[in-house]
Formats: sequence, structure tokens, C-alpha cells
Amino acid sequence: HVQLVESGGGSVQAGGSLNLSCTASGFTRDDYDMGWYRQAPGKECELVSVINVDGTTKYGDSVKGRFAISQVNIKNTVYLQMNSLKSEDTALYYCATALAGWGQGTQVTVS
Repeated sequence: HVQLVESGGGSVQAGGSLNLSCTASGFTRDDYDMGWYRQAPGKECELVSVINVDGTTKYGDSVKGRFAISQVNIKNTVYLQMNSLKSEDTALYYCATALAGWGQGTQVTVS
């Protein structure tokens, strides 16, 4: 059974940091590109960051320089370090791969 589970969300003040985790089970995570996405109420789903199987990364314009995606293959986990958080970063954050689809999401609230 393939699955993605996100964790690490929470409430933080503007300027603060959070580190999200996405752990894959049932498959080898680094055989697939993985993306972090977010959706705020009333807004479209937005690409936050992607890490490809070759290790290259991509970021949405709104998070460049503030967020960093990384992976620990032995843990089958991808992380999203979020720094200098802003109120507009408030959203439900999801990780996704072509094989496993979407996780259940983790809420990030910045006040």
C-alpha cells in the first residue's frame, strides 16, 4: 500500500519557521519526483517546491529564498524547511508523487 504522510504543520508568528516532513511508505521515495503544494481557502492550488530524482530542485516564486526542500533517503522522507514565514503562507500543505498521489495535508497558519 503506497502512502504519503505529511507532518510538521502548526501555528507560528510571522517571521518564524516550520519544518514540514513527508514520509513515503510502500515504495522508494527517491525513485520519483516529489512536490510540495499548498492551497489556501478560496485560492488555487500552488506549487511550492519540487525535488527531482536527480536531486535538482525547483521553487515557486513566492517562496524562493525562504523555503528549502531536502531529502533523507534512508528515512524515505522529504522535508520542507520554511523560514521567514508570512501570513500569505497560510495554507494546507500537501506532498505528492506520481505513484502515490497526494498525502492528507498538514495545516500551516501564520499570524
